[in-house]
Amino acid sequence: MKKARLILDNGMIFEGTSIGADNTLFCELVFNTSMTGYQEILTDPSYASQAIVMTYPEIGNTGINSFDFESNKIYARGLIVKNYCYNESHYLSNMTLSDFLIQNNVVGISGIDTRALTRILRSSGTVNCVMTTEQCTEKLIDELERYKLSKDIVLMTTRKSVQQIPASRNVKNPINLAVIDYGIKNNILRELSNLGCDLTVYPADVTAEEILNGGFDCVFLSNGPGDPADCVEQIKVVKKLVGKLPIFGICLGYQLLSIVLGAKTYKLKYGHRGGNHPVINLQTGKVFLTSQNHGYAVDTNSLNINITPTYKNLNDNTLEGFSCESQRIYAVQFHPEAAPGPVDANIIFNDWYHKMRLFKNKGLKKDSTEVIYTEVK
Repeated sequence: MKKARLILDNGMIFEGTSIGADNTLFCELVFNTSMTGYQEILTDPSYASQAIVMTYPEIGNTGINSFDFESNKIYARGLIVKNYCYNESHYLSNMTLSDFLIQNNVVGISGIDTRALTRILRSSGTVNCVMTTEQCTEKLIDELERYKLSKDIVLMTTRKSVQQIPASRNVKNPINLAVIDYGIKNNILRELSNLGCDLTVYPADVTAEEILNGGFDCVFLSNGPGDPADCVEQIKVVKKLVGKLPIFGICLGYQLLSIVLGAKTYKLKYGHRGGNHPVINLQTGKVFLTSQNHGYAVDTNSLNINITPTYKNLNDNTLEGFSCESQRIYAVQFHPEAAPGPVDANIIFNDWYHKMRLFKNKGLKKDSTEVIYTEVK
């Protein structure tokens, strides 16, 4: 079996067995605490240019199937596991995880002490790394020292053309929804379509004028990779949309909305990535277990008086959601669509959809004091 190496920018080197492509890739190293769902995680565009450490020790036993794709390829650059299962056994599997990594030219390493590696990341914070099936050389170390994540990563991840997705259920007068793709997951599109929205999905470089002239009822801002502060042009577009149409944002979309509304974002020490993050609804006191994947957060202390905090992370008290009723803005940091993860928070999509129907069919005064995300029975 061929050896593979993980080299951290702090000088530490881990050696294991290659389970992926023969390649050398530079990336940011993060960890994910999910017990299942590695196929969805690998194909989530929010992981673009990252290598993922899976904290659950046994990975690969369910193989790869035709259904659990969050995009059309692997966006992560690497996968690190403790034990790789060479004999997958799930009845839907049509490919091994190893073959999937090789097919996508992604480096995979097994036999790494992922517990020790995760403890390093929790202690020192997220680090850059190089994953390679070649020998460790001085040249490789020098390149790693100079490596930086591209500021154009959203434009590298987004779709290249506009896509129309009709509502998947028969709804009278469906919501006409503009979706801006910063690296959107397939399950978000499925959830919105299943609710009864006609979707027009735009690349991240869409102009505000194109959306405002499209006859849309509202706008959805998707998840995506990278530092929200690097999305300079996307922030300008969102600023032009605010106040003109109702807007709902998830993950990166949430962060961009916060910046437009005057708040500040900052990089978390090691991020939130996994399917077991407890979040509390600050209006109702109800707690959800949520799926999360982000490395940045919104500074609660930077919110202006027009922004109402709606959700909080119970692990570290970071802000997980807000509303701005005067501008008809609603946003959450976590992933209500799960995939993978718990479906506790699916109700948020349902509540937002009913709120949009209220805007569309009856109208709602901008000074409404209606509580965001009142749960629909």
